Amino acid sequence: MTDWVTISSLATAGGTLVLAVATFAAVHSANRAARVAEQAARTAERSMLAGLRPVLVTSRLQDPRQKIQFQEEDKYLVVDGGRAAMEATPDAVYMALSIRNVGTALGVLHGWHVCAGNQYERVHPPLEDFTDQIRDIFLAADDIGVWSAAYRDPSTPAFQLAADAIKAGHPLTLHLLYGDFEGGQRMISQFTLRRPGEAWLGAPVRHYNVDRPEPRLAPGLHGQPEPS
Repeated sequence: MTDWVTISSLATAGGTLVLAVATFAAVHSANRAARVAEQAARTAERSMLAGLRPVLVTSRLQDPRQKIQFQEEDKYLVVDGGRAAMEATPDAVYMALSIRNVGTALGVLHGWHVCAGNQYERVHPPLEDFTDQIRDIFLAADDIGVWSAAYRDPSTPAFQLAADAIKAGHPLTLHLLYGDFEGGQRMISQFTLRRPGEAWLGAPVRHYNVDRPEPRLAPGLHGQPEPS
């Protein structure tokens, strides 16, 4: 005698199993599509941000001469293309560097850090060690400008170290903190300032990302996160 109840139960169970498999496949496919869409969105965002990113280097040697004023003392420095201007007096240390924005967007300088000697470690100073710019310095894309700053307190170690290095013609390392016109995409560019002859020359050394991972460093190196 045919047991229709058993057959019906088995058919129902089989249908439920098929439905479960189909649901799992649909959910898995949807999750995969969502991950692909998320990755595509991230790629598009990175591409968009790359089009709005300033990158600072020293200007070319053939770039025009520029003149900068230190308003507190009505002091002027003249900076030729690709060069720096340094002057140490008993009351102030004046510094300027001719720079060029080779990025694709307007850049705004936020702060600076200067130390004596060459720095070879692939790490930038902590952000809290940077000195804020007294005024914003804007640099248009594919154009030149001047970074300028001064030490005005002879009692500080930074003043004495910079003054001694400048008077002796020893190298200095400069870090510039800057970002885009909205204050984002912050970067730090490192420069070496040296005086091989009568003039001070500037040379870019390295660029660091502040708000995003460093693409040129291996995971786990100098604070870079390990992949999850």
